Amino acid sequence: MQKITTATVLLMVSLFAFSQQKKTVQSKSFSAKDKKITVYTSADSTKLRLTQTDILTFSPSKQPLEIEVSVFVNPTKTFQTFIGIGGAITDASAEVFAKLPKDKQKEFMNAYYDKEKGIGYSLLRTTIHSSDFSSESYTYIKEGDKDLKTFNIDHDRKYRIPMIKEAIKTAGGKLPLYVSPWSPPAFMKSTNNMLKGGTLLPEYYQSWANYYTKFIKAYEKEGMPIWGITVQNEPMATQTWESCIFSAEAERDFLKKFLGPTMKKEGLGDKKIIVWDHNRDLMTHRANVIFSDPEASKYAWGMGFHWYENWSGGSSMYDNVRKVYEDYPSKKLLFTEGCIEKFDAKKYQFWANGERYGTSMINDFNNGTVGWTDWNILLDQNGGPNHVGNFCFAPIHADTDAGELIYTPSYYYIGHFSKFIHKDAKRVSTSVSRSDLLSTSFINVDGKMVTVVMNQTNKSVTYNLIVASEKSVVVIPAHGIQTLVY
Repeated sequence: MQKITTATVLLMVSLFAFSQQKKTVQSKSFSAKDKKITVYTSADSTKLRLTQTDILTFSPSKQPLEIEVSVFVNPTKTFQTFIGIGGAITDASAEVFAKLPKDKQKEFMNAYYDKEKGIGYSLLRTTIHSSDFSSESYTYIKEGDKDLKTFNIDHDRKYRIPMIKEAIKTAGGKLPLYVSPWSPPAFMKSTNNMLKGGTLLPEYYQSWANYYTKFIKAYEKEGMPIWGITVQNEPMATQTWESCIFSAEAERDFLKKFLGPTMKKEGLGDKKIIVWDHNRDLMTHRANVIFSDPEASKYAWGMGFHWYENWSGGSSMYDNVRKVYEDYPSKKLLFTEGCIEKFDAKKYQFWANGERYGTSMINDFNNGTVGWTDWNILLDQNGGPNHVGNFCFAPIHADTDAGELIYTPSYYYIGHFSKFIHKDAKRVSTSVSRSDLLSTSFINVDGKMVTVVMNQTNKSVTYNLIVASEKSVVVIPAHGIQTLVY
């Protein structure tokens, strides 16, 4: 009898708890009724740059007509949890930053990392020793030091570390930082060269794994907590700069036999380990090989990817992101690098560069991506420095001769997401009725819905924003992007 009574009590407690939980969920369900919509707009051939352009209201929605353009938001369907948007502080960014006058340094930091004055970056990437966007190739050890006895990060103390610390401070004291290597030291490689590809020699697998942990501990000792690491930047590309080839099987085995166990042994098992860190084209194969191996997969937080797969002349492979999201729902997807290649100062204000960011961000988020990291946050008036001449665009450039900052359309396009979508937001089901528009939505923890709409056409578009049973009518300029907060 006692057992029955206890079981009954437990059942009643469970039912009560479930009922309370259900009520909590219902009380947090989103309704657009009586809400006001604040509209922020940037558009080509106008002065609109993240400018508040309207405050709108909702009214009851009816069946939209086929001749109308509509954006549909379904608040009852939510997906991945957002972690942040940011960019990379490379050696190049830090060297250029150091040349700016103090007032411009302050302006720059606020522009990226201040949530009110700027676009509120909330993620940060940096490199483990040199990349192409360094003034020279270097490592943190003397060549041939397999035991890493000479390991030190003195090189980074001059420019990079001060800039990272300033970014963290401007962001409010917390800024998740993850790090990526471009190449092991030359002596550890099959080519005895940090540049032009080559592979990591098996006899140095453990030494190279130790190198990551040395770097993490050295940076954390300087007061810069490391959130995560990627195994290898662009592991299938033989570049003229620092690069190293890892096949899917090689990365899998390095992760499960060396890097993963070493991170755990060194007390760094809580750091996120990100595989692939390369283009969308081959990401499904890499996911299949690594995530299908339980011993390797247990160390992998998720997969990073870049946007350069169109080097072959094809289109962006957004569907591959979705396939990994669907096939491995327990793994996270993070956009780890993108930039506009082939710097040309005449194209600072080339609007299509910004649109490339908007198109990628909307598609990547709609396909399951949890965060998005741009490449260099700052470059000079030559698109560098870069020790192999691989000059590129950044969202902000500095004319170091004039001591001035140049804001490009890419900065504003990124800002339409990073300024308004906050950590732990949930992506919300969003679709459009015409291919002229692209759209994505997130609901922030504070209950505010954020819908981003992008117009890819040469004409302004009037569209319905339909959120469940509520509707508003919005006008977006030609080649414009809008963030609607409601």
